[in-house]
Amino acid sequence: MQPRPLENSDKINYFELGRMILEGENLSDKFFTAHVEWGEWKEKTLPRLPGRSGRIGFSDKQVKFPKMNCLHEVEKKALAIHSFANHELLAIEMMAAALLIYPHYTDEDVRFKKGILSSLKDEQKHLLLYIGRLNQLGFEFGDFPLNDFFWRQMEKLKNMAHYSSVMALTFEAANLDFAQYYAKVFKQMGDEETASILETVLEDEIGHVAFGAHWMKKWKGDKSLWDYYQASLPWPITPARSKGIGFDPQLHQRAVNDPHFILQLCEFDDQFHITKRSGKSHEGDKS
Repeated sequence: MQPRPLENSDKINYFELGRMILEGENLSDKFFTAHVEWGEWKEKTLPRLPGRSGRIGFSDKQVKFPKMNCLHEVEKKALAIHSFANHELLAIEMMAAALLIYPHYTDEDVRFKKGILSSLKDEQKHLLLYIGRLNQLGFEFGDFPLNDFFWRQMEKLKNMAHYSSVMALTFEAANLDFAQYYAKVFKQMGDEETASILETVLEDEIGHVAFGAHWMKKWKGDKSLWDYYQASLPWPITPARSKGIGFDPQLHQRAVNDPHFILQLCEFDDQFHITKRSGKSHEGDKS
């Protein structure tokens, strides 16, 4: 699987690029990339679901993330990587939706969307890496059921602050911990290749979280970043979901660069079970 770029001399309107990625039903559509022209914003209604068909369609079947002590088994390892890949695809689709549904009337709005597009390209890279690793293990993307949990939050994100609070400061922030944790797990098992992919994802996610924090700081007015973040989170998502297994405050501080925010995050506790787990004797879960 390779991305499908237009010729270097060609350009595409942001609307068409976002629409092709979001509504395209095949995996190859999700890798579409091109030089983007922004132009005037054109209103777009959020679809109920992203376009997907066949092997990459959503399933109602629930598949639990494998226990850590099973990750040396090839099928269990593939299931874990498949879960990581699904989250990358969901992020691609949510970012494509963000390009379409949020208006851009000012140069600042366009700069924000250019940042989303940059993150989207990183997610395409991550998905490609995960799919490549699955293929090496003898599996294809779509061999296991695919859930739509992240996408179900999209309809609640009514503006760019809502989007940034959920995508960057919550889901991608949690992936700082998950990527770091599972990179160490696979490295300890001798799987340097999977560990290397997770380390690549981690470095990119630090930039994605920093991107979201940068814009939330610009929009927050006289509120603290923490208060603005909490006010922008749609129920029932809470800051607890921004902490993954092996929560590392220093890693989050590197991305967010706001000591007060990190202190409040460390102290926040609503008994969300994923944050509570140590990992070794429990099932991993990134959703």
